[in-house]
Amino acid sequence: MGIFTAVPGPRKGKIRAICFGFFIALSGFLFGYDTGIVGGVLTLQSYKNDFRFTNNTKVSAIMVSVQNAGAFVAALGVFAVSERFGRRKTIMGAMCLFCTGVILQVIPSHSLACFYLGRIIAGFGLGAGTAVSPSYNAEMAPKEIRGMLGSGVQWLFALGVMISYWIDYGVSVGLPVSSKQWQIPVGLQLVPATVLGLGLIGCKESVRWLAKKERFDEAWESLCWIRGDDGPEVKAEFNEIKVGLAEELRATEGLRSRELMEPANRYRLLLAFGVFLGQQCTGMTALAYFAPQFFKVLVGAGSQNLLITGLFGAEKFIMCGTYILFFSEKWNRRPTLYISGLLMACCFVIVNVVNKTTPGPKNHQATPAGIATVAMVFLTNSIYQFSWGPLPWPYAAEIFPTRLRELGTSVGVSTQWLFNFLFSLTTPYMIAAWGSYTFTFYAILDITMATLVFLFLKETKGRSVEEMETVFRSRAAFDVEVARKEGMATGVRGEVEEIEVLGLKGE
Repeated sequence: MGIFTAVPGPRKGKIRAICFGFFIALSGFLFGYDTGIVGGVLTLQSYKNDFRFTNNTKVSAIMVSVQNAGAFVAALGVFAVSERFGRRKTIMGAMCLFCTGVILQVIPSHSLACFYLGRIIAGFGLGAGTAVSPSYNAEMAPKEIRGMLGSGVQWLFALGVMISYWIDYGVSVGLPVSSKQWQIPVGLQLVPATVLGLGLIGCKESVRWLAKKERFDEAWESLCWIRGDDGPEVKAEFNEIKVGLAEELRATEGLRSRELMEPANRYRLLLAFGVFLGQQCTGMTALAYFAPQFFKVLVGAGSQNLLITGLFGAEKFIMCGTYILFFSEKWNRRPTLYISGLLMACCFVIVNVVNKTTPGPKNHQATPAGIATVAMVFLTNSIYQFSWGPLPWPYAAEIFPTRLRELGTSVGVSTQWLFNFLFSLTTPYMIAAWGSYTFTFYAILDITMATLVFLFLKETKGRSVEEMETVFRSRAAFDVEVARKEGMATGVRGEVEEIEVLGLKGE
């Protein structure tokens, strides 16, 4: 199960796939770090002094939402760039954009307009990177551990959130009130973005993207590199990829518009939209952005909010890692999502009921009831990290055929950014107006999403990306086992001979 799941081929192939998968997931780390840094920076007096604003709610909403808006636009439009230039170059370009945006935020302009512009440009890079990374990962990962590696985006997201929380806490108590106090946590984003952008120079392009472009020699080289082998199993997988692409081309006649109108693909687009919408409707991303403000409602004001937020981030990382390493390939996707949705709703309702029926904090001192509600929020976070946090990332990437994967994943990830934008824009106002009733609002959304998952989600665990055509009853479905056996029988020699694909549909 999870990291102990057996993968065909030599051990170095599994190790390389895991290292590559989590390296690509650094885009998730950037997403998480940026998510966590915002709430803490806004509480720093040094930031308020430099930018001279008084309406904290307004600035909080704009700071988060403008980057999410930029990320939404980039995630929705990046599929055309990824289709033309490949996954690898697209992510490298996205990291250049992100670094440019961070530099604009860090320079001592003392202008909120300049800071917001930097947020938008960084959002373009972040949106593009998070939209392409799941596809790149899905197209390179062995099917046995694809769920674990795809979920790595969320684990690295949790790591980024955790580190950002503790950096916020560290600069708030360890540095004097000066520009460096907020510039350091914001500027540190340049480090992982540079590592990801430059590190991809030594990586291979996506196997399936190369095969789709009929660059079969390069595709074979890339597959052998990521699997660490060129034996019969790898030859069989390579033939399966080629057969899958041939069947997609035959069934769709090369017309993208007709592909999108096919019922199976419309259904997949709705699922990609739905799982990322559900991820945002859980309320946990909004909680990650505005954790200090949420905890202020429960335990009162004071530096203890940043400390609790830091512990919250650590728990997020530990729980997500536990799920990914030990349970991601053991539990089915569908029941995990709908059961967790119901459990999170119960926890949020309890938080609101306790908060409204017990005395509030006085003199910045938490009450036993306040501590209990914080514990319940931590429990909700654990449930989320075992379900809605990590699962949408691999699910949205794995359900599409190769010819549509960049478009389908872009739709899914752009949905995440769109509703991230909407909830980040409105949540500060909800907290100010509703207080703990905000938790009840998200509980209603959790129940709604759990119901929709139970009714409509398809199970995909343990299936190769080519087998999804059968799962969704596409016209491009074919017999995967026949293709694999044909590949093992025919073999791949020298310069990778062309493998004929005749009569496989009817066999």
